[in-house]
Amino acid sequence: TALAGSLGAFSAHAGELSVSGGVNATYKWGTASSTSNDTGKSIGTDKDVAFTGSGELDNGTTFSVMTATTDKQSALTSANMTIGTPSFGSFLLGNNSGAAHYKYDEEVPTAYEQLSDIDLTLSQNKVGDFMDNNHITYTTPTFEIGGASITADIGYASNANDTSTSDGGVARTAGATYGTGKEAGITITYDALKLGVYGAERENTTRAKAGTDAVQDEFNGVWYASYSFGPVSIGYSEGYVDPGVSETAVTATTSAKTLRTAGGFYETQQMGIAFNVNDNLSVSYSESTETYDAQDHASTAIADVDQKIDAIQLAYSMGGMSIKAYQMEVENPAFDEDADDSKVTEIALGLAF
Repeated sequence: TALAGSLGAFSAHAGELSVSGGVNATYKWGTASSTSNDTGKSIGTDKDVAFTGSGELDNGTTFSVMTATTDKQSALTSANMTIGTPSFGSFLLGNNSGAAHYKYDEEVPTAYEQLSDIDLTLSQNKVGDFMDNNHITYTTPTFEIGGASITADIGYASNANDTSTSDGGVARTAGATYGTGKEAGITITYDALKLGVYGAERENTTRAKAGTDAVQDEFNGVWYASYSFGPVSIGYSEGYVDPGVSETAVTATTSAKTLRTAGGFYETQQMGIAFNVNDNLSVSYSESTETYDAQDHASTAIADVDQKIDAIQLAYSMGGMSIKAYQMEVENPAFDEDADDSKVTEIALGLAF
């Protein structure tokens, strides 16, 4: 009891803990699946709660911890800790949130959701997501050069398989497909212009076992540019995902593709424009063209397949309450030329605290 009391007194003195969160209620309707024109409707709710703690040492070093819960409040969706030095940048350790790729993928302006939140088959959102296992990410201080602000991120994961490992978790098991992961990115801001470039690589441990070049290490990359003038923001981004999968795993143009299972690579171009009508109302238009290149060099070569997405969104806020909506259309969902086009509309009511 005495020990617990002393620890509690120390924690209260060293920092503080806060709780934030919100609830969203959605009404959604549209095609029920990528292979059917049947229209489905649904009502859903989502509850998010995050705990954030922070403190500061005598030498100016800061520390913080963040833990977010799932909708059912029965598990964690993400957790990380950050140590910020006075002049040497910051170090982040965690899982499922905080890896550098979050700063670079799909960085085009929207009023409500990123396009991948609307359509989960978008590969640009998958760039570097294998770093979401327990990782360490270093972010440099911001350097001012010629009027531009420059920041860099470098990350490492010892087991880059996009899963979380608890404290004292077992190291990678024998026969695992993936090994280490590395990432690096740089962000340059000059007045209203912002540029970002990012790359990530993941070791494929089965390459040596195969004895051929049929399996390669995975490489992902993305770059973006955005510019704001008055109430208008525009942005453009290109992404690339090469899973390193053997060409023998190519998939026909009339079949659905599974990222990192189908051979070949994926290239994405995204653009978006957002307009703040006033302090409360904003609207946006976004589009994405994503190409699946099977890299099939046989005589029966498989043609490329384009998946196209268009989305109109709006958001209106009143203090802690917001009303948001989007309408999205997908052509060739899952890179399947035989799939019916999908059209989905969602309206959401959000309350935050």
